[in-house]
Amino acid sequence: MSDLLTRRLALLTQPEQIHRLAQSLNGIEKESLRVTPDGHLALTAHPLALGSALTHPYITTDYAEALLEFVTGTHADPAAAIDELRNIHRYVMSLLDGELLWNQSMPARLPQEAAIPIGWYGTSNSGMLRHVYRRGLALRYGKAMQCIAGVHFNFSLAPQIWPLLAESQHEPPDVLTRQSEGYMALIRNFSRYSWLLMYLFGASPALSQGFLQGRDHQLQTLRGDTLYLPWATSLRMSDLGYQNKAQAGLRPCYTNLPAYLENLYHAVNQPWPEYERLGTHQNGEWMQLSTHILQIENEYYATIRPKRVAHRGERPLRALHDRGVQYVEVRCIDIDPFDPVGISLDTSLFLNTFLTFCALDESPNLPTDGWCEESGRNFATVVREGRKPGLQLHYHGRLQPLTDYAERLFEPLARCADALDAAHGGSRYRDALERQRPKLYQPDLTPSGRLLAELQDSGLTFHEYALHLSEVHANTLRAEPLCPDMAARFAAASQASLDEQARLEASRDVSFDDYVSAYHASLND
Repeated sequence: MSDLLTRRLALLTQPEQIHRLAQSLNGIEKESLRVTPDGHLALTAHPLALGSALTHPYITTDYAEALLEFVTGTHADPAAAIDELRNIHRYVMSLLDGELLWNQSMPARLPQEAAIPIGWYGTSNSGMLRHVYRRGLALRYGKAMQCIAGVHFNFSLAPQIWPLLAESQHEPPDVLTRQSEGYMALIRNFSRYSWLLMYLFGASPALSQGFLQGRDHQLQTLRGDTLYLPWATSLRMSDLGYQNKAQAGLRPCYTNLPAYLENLYHAVNQPWPEYERLGTHQNGEWMQLSTHILQIENEYYATIRPKRVAHRGERPLRALHDRGVQYVEVRCIDIDPFDPVGISLDTSLFLNTFLTFCALDESPNLPTDGWCEESGRNFATVVREGRKPGLQLHYHGRLQPLTDYAERLFEPLARCADALDAAHGGSRYRDALERQRPKLYQPDLTPSGRLLAELQDSGLTFHEYALHLSEVHANTLRAEPLCPDMAARFAAASQASLDEQARLEASRDVSFDDYVSAYHASLND
């Protein structure tokens, strides 16, 4: 454990400061495909009873029209975020007319590409911007990719912690700058160590062949149309996921926030020849928002992002530039197929501990020819063969058994978990950490190992087994109806979102062409 982490934990666990650790916030965004009773992708429109996907605070859609996304508020207690997520699931399940939520990261059986509906958000300019962006994603990556689901985990430390850390190192107490620098340091450590998350929580070692839509692959056949890799943890996060040539060269710099913004600014302003050939319009209709490497900055598929809540119509890069980093969004967590809401409280507690460690530990910069390359190689190795017996990873330029490397991390993680327990009371964080430790020596205990064992023992295909689990979870959630007051609050939010979408559509005062031009120009103001 680094001296810096020791000093920081000593500072933050002093009686007059320890309450700050209890003020960290976390929130969850969880995606789930709507599927038919036989497990095929639902081709229906977003259910009206769920409100407007454009303006609803809790229920929206991601890329595909059938890809629901449930958004919790931010909570200091991880259990409160999980409870809210479960309540959203209970509400949605009460309104889905014969459809199910597919509780897997890799999608259900898909129709031909042309038949997959992409997200629709109405005729307002902001709604059309979302829709056209997804048209562009379909052109660039294919529609099947827009059916992959995951869990996004949002995390922030109490703002008062950053000046404390700065004062402890005799740094200028510029709160916003120090906060942004602190989150960029967190991200650098996350890039070093996130392979551990893929090992412990990766849950997509298999998929249905139809997802590949005829693409070349190196997967093995398990049975029927089930493809897999025997030691994989997360095919979702492998090169089968969101990848293309234009993004292949993108390596945003995490040295500091200005360098990160400069790299993404370049990507949203640099034309890409293939996209230029496609153009922004076909037959007079918008097909993508630009012909640049990225249409907008959110197109960059990173495992973690620095974030700032943006105002309506404000570019995320502009929000970061003007007001600094507010929190981080972790994007590499697979849906847990064994939990009805796709993420367990133990996972959430572990993520809070892990991100606290990443924020407080020493975090040197990542030279492009050193740690960054080493970290990327470790991550890619674990997603494709993380459970392979005797697997070795790179550690400071040398190969080391995965178990040894993981044990090196569990020591400082335990210290961070103890600090969080001292702040919150009880032993939840340390207990959750220790429940993960056996996975290091028994890979069959990991979600990916459990899923493959279930497939092999059951004799079912991936599709059949995933459908069975989705039915079990649906029955569990439907057996827990919301109380009338909570159901009424969700219904009111749904109606309010429909009213707000109608207001936006009625108040449209500029053409969509002008709106897109102004949106792009806002980065140059």
